[in-house]
Formats: sequence, structure tokens, C-alpha cells
Amino acid sequence: MKRFLSAALAALLLLSLPACGAQDVTEQFPVAEEEQPAPPPEPTEEELAAQEIDDLLSSLTTEEKVGQLFFVRCPADSAVEDVAAYHLGGYLLFGRDFTDKTADDVIQTIRAYQTAAAADTGIPLLIGVDEEGGTVVRVSSNPHLRSAKYPSPQKLLSQGGTEALVENTAEKDALLHSLGINVNLAPVADVSTNSGDFIYDRTFGLDAEGTSDCVTAVVEQMAADGMGSVLKHFPGYGSNVDTHTGIAVDQRPLEQFESADFLPFSAGMAAGNGTTAVLVSHNIMTAVDESLPASLSPAVHDLLRDELGFDGVVMTDDLAMDAVAAYSESGAVAVMALQAGNDLIITTDYRTQIPKVLEAVENGTLSPDTIDTACRRVLTWKQALGLL
Repeated sequence: MKRFLSAALAALLLLSLPACGAQDVTEQFPVAEEEQPAPPPEPTEEELAAQEIDDLLSSLTTEEKVGQLFFVRCPADSAVEDVAAYHLGGYLLFGRDFTDKTADDVIQTIRAYQTAAAADTGIPLLIGVDEEGGTVVRVSSNPHLRSAKYPSPQKLLSQGGTEALVENTAEKDALLHSLGINVNLAPVADVSTNSGDFIYDRTFGLDAEGTSDCVTAVVEQMAADGMGSVLKHFPGYGSNVDTHTGIAVDQRPLEQFESADFLPFSAGMAAGNGTTAVLVSHNIMTAVDESLPASLSPAVHDLLRDELGFDGVVMTDDLAMDAVAAYSESGAVAVMALQAGNDLIITTDYRTQIPKVLEAVENGTLSPDTIDTACRRVLTWKQALGLL
């Protein structure tokens, strides 16, 4: 009975309380507002640049992607037509492309190549030369373009040290840019102190440390000038013979490369800030691969990517050289080069090699991912050089 009375009394008390609207309840017992999610962070410049490349890559056909992987010797005929016919990534110019020409001749010729590229894929060409100074001078060998040939790196060092080297680099970059050239296949990063070495005259003639300092200075200046640089000839030429005429077998231990030859390449990679590439030689590096030239060796490219940590463009030396001609039974040496890990193919024989690469993609010998990875690096390099 007491329990029943208590319940009845409680009911009466509740009925006697004033009505309480929703607003009153909210005021007495406020509900916490839901926290709004923070807006996503603004994409960084690097992320925007990467997205731009991804968008461009996704817009290309397989034929266009493969064409971008070829940095070829400019042909004597049909050069303008071939830009679009093969969707080429770039032209490498040699002495014959400058002989007896005025600066305006060169400018107009290169402009015609770039116009053809713009009408095709819209992607500018790499236009490259070997203008090392000394014995390798494609542009300054023409007195119409420069009154005297550029001196060798060793001569510059003897005349004015690193300062002279940097001043010469800046002057060279300005001349090349004025003609429409955006890549100089320099500096030579090989270590050689022996005048009897085949490569000696093209090097700085210094030990690994001195060569590293010179490479850093040159590449930094080229990067500041917006000129593409190419470190050559990885993994380091040493005292080997000329691979234009035959195979060079380098039997030095890996420790020697790690303690000396690799150092200038690492220095150049760090100094380039995305504007430098690496050219791989045709020497057989027995410490890593006893059977294949470095340019065709997956093991050598793994070493370059993993041990040295390089994620930029890797290119072959000229695949038309005698040193590599015999390594592909089917003649598809460019396919082997891409399988090995190269991003750019330097060759005279592109009219044969490009169809073989396309065939390899179609039959599954080369995966689309391999092509995409290489093409992305090439496009990213062009972007870093201000071409895209």
C-alpha cells in the first residue's frame, strides 16, 4: 500500500510541474555541436606537378608513350616528318647538324622540330648535344656559332680552377639555349688520372674527390640555367677501351667502384635537383654482371636505383655501337634496354627499334607498367627543365 501511495504522489507532482518546451530543455541541457571535419590540406607544388604528369601520361596512347622513350640521333632526311610519325621524345644533334650553318639556320631548324611535336602530342622535344669541351664539341666546332671551340675541362681547371669551369658552363648554357638546345650530355663524371686511359682527355683528370667537386659545380650551374645535364658514363669508365668499336670488360671489384667511381655520380645526382639524368655505358661490369653490358644489365640498373638511390631518367649510350649490336638475336636491343631499367633509348636505328618495342608491348614481352614508369620519368624530366 505504501509503495502504491508513493507512486501516486510522484505522478501528482509531475502533473503539477509547468510544461517544458523543446527550447527550454535545450537551454537546460545544451547539445554539443558536431565537430566539422577539417578541410583537406592544399596540395603542395610537388603534388600538383606530379598530378599534371599523371594526367598527361593518362592522355597518351601506347604509341605516343613509346615514342617519348626515344632520344634519337637526328636523321639526315625526314627529320621533321619523323617527329610526328614516331612521336619522338627528342633529337640528339651531332656535328653534321651544325656544319656550315648560321645561328639562325640552327634556330629555325630546331623550331621546325618543336612545331611538329606541338602539333603531334603537344609535348616539347628534348634537343641534346655533346658539348663537353676539348675533343667533343658539336656546336662550337662551327666558327659561325662560336669563334673558338670550348676548351676541355682540364684546360679550364689549369687556367682558372673551378671558377673558370663554372663561368664556362654558364656561357655554354647561354649559347645552347639561344639555339633551342635544352640538354647537354655533360659532364663526364668518369674518374681518370692516367693520361693513357681512353677516357682521360674527356675527364677532369682528377681523383674521385676532385672529380666529385667539379661535377657538383658544373651540375649546379646547369640546373640554375635550366639546362639538362647528363652524368656519364655510369658505372664509371675507368681504364677501359673504346666501346664504339668493341666490348670493354671491366674486372675491377665492386669495392673500387663504391669507394671511387660512384662518388662523382652521387654528387651530380644530389646537385641536379631533378634536372640531371644518368647515361649508362656499354662496359661489362663483371663485379655485378659477367655477361651483359651495363646498358643492358638489370643488375647494374638495380644497383643504380637501389644503392645510389637515383629515381631520375636513366638512358643508354648509343645502342647502334658495335659493343651492343650482337646481344639481341631478334635485333630488338631497345626492348632489352627497357627491360633492364632504362627510361630513354639513344639510337640511330629508331625506325626499326620503335616498332619492335611496340610489338613487345603487344605480345606481353614488355608490360604497360614498364612503359608507363619510363615515360613518367621522361615527362617529369621535361617538366623539371621547364618544357612542360
